[in-house]
Amino acid sequence: MLCVRKKLLRESIKENCRAILLEVSPRGDTFVMSEGKHAYIYQTTIFGVNMRTKLSKAAFLFCFVMMAVFLVLVSNDRIRRPADDGYIPGEAVLVNNESEFITWVDFDVSYEALSVAYDLDVSSYDQDVHLNWIELLAYVGAKNGGKFDKNAVNLIKKAAVELSSKKTTLPELTKDLKHYDYYYEAYEAVLGGMVGEYEIETLDDTDTKVWKKYYGLKSFLPIAKDFSYSHYDDFGSSRNYGYARNHLGHDMMGNIGTPIICIESGYVEVLGWNKYGGWRIGIRSFDGRRYYYYAHLRQNYPYAENLTEGDIVTAGDVIGYMGHTGYSEVENTNNIEIVHLHWGMQLIFDDSQRSGNGEIWIDCYPLTRFLYKNRSKAEKIENTREWRRVFKMIDPSVKAWKP
Repeated sequence: MLCVRKKLLRESIKENCRAILLEVSPRGDTFVMSEGKHAYIYQTTIFGVNMRTKLSKAAFLFCFVMMAVFLVLVSNDRIRRPADDGYIPGEAVLVNNESEFITWVDFDVSYEALSVAYDLDVSSYDQDVHLNWIELLAYVGAKNGGKFDKNAVNLIKKAAVELSSKKTTLPELTKDLKHYDYYYEAYEAVLGGMVGEYEIETLDDTDTKVWKKYYGLKSFLPIAKDFSYSHYDDFGSSRNYGYARNHLGHDMMGNIGTPIICIESGYVEVLGWNKYGGWRIGIRSFDGRRYYYYAHLRQNYPYAENLTEGDIVTAGDVIGYMGHTGYSEVENTNNIEIVHLHWGMQLIFDDSQRSGNGEIWIDCYPLTRFLYKNRSKAEKIENTREWRRVFKMIDPSVKAWKP
């Protein structure tokens, strides 16, 4: 099932119709708009406007008044907003009532909440009560209906104090939160491979590489350390090549040839040309829940040397190079105006969600900000166009995985 935020539909309607938005239904699928001397009702889908009905002045006034009354009643809980296909309004997850797997996730966890929950997890790792950052985030998600406002951090800290002091337990804390299990499964699907034990090379006092074991963030920013980039939250913005659609990823603008880093350990599932994404890489996490998509890679030399489908890659490895290929049926074409990496994360709770209308893509902007905490340093291999990571890493999930 495809879902669209109301604000994106507003922008789409305004841009495509060049009209004045007068009112919108609570579900966000019906609009009353003014164009010149006339008013129209629009009904929309994920791809934009699909029906327009001209209104007389009397009909327009009637619709406007009735919609205003309806909004007032809804805001006062006098009318319950309808649910579509099991969707719980205000919640972050959508559960298919027949198959009992999650069919939609709005990952709206803020950077601040991610950072605080992560710090509490790491700092309590060797304590009597080890706080799990995903459990803390799921608690706030279930309590706030998936919303992470300014008070979310305070809720996380308060829960951490109560759990650490053994004043309560997680089952007691969440017993009255009907949708806690939904949030935990959804957030675990997003974050489950990012934190854990690992070994990595570091420099000692004599600048000699030594291996050290850590517990913490073992995923990396997709841009190599010391390479500049810029970005903003562009999830859901419009795209028009091929067909009208929403942008289901995150763009990071930089320079041609910037080394692209593997975010999480996994195996290369897809490698090659796509008319939309150009030269691209698709990497599946070992648990099968996450599919990482890296697109618009460099013309002529898009991938790390000898990288092939089926290869096992470790988080922090150099896997490719930034470019601006894509938007063409012809392979190896630079048809993207701005040099950038497009990366996206698709969640899979059931095999039916691997492709088609059941696909789940999340907003990666807060995750990208969070992953800045861990950047993999790369070095140029002399007399080649290749870069490689400086500090090797041993990820237990790589050793544990069996095809």
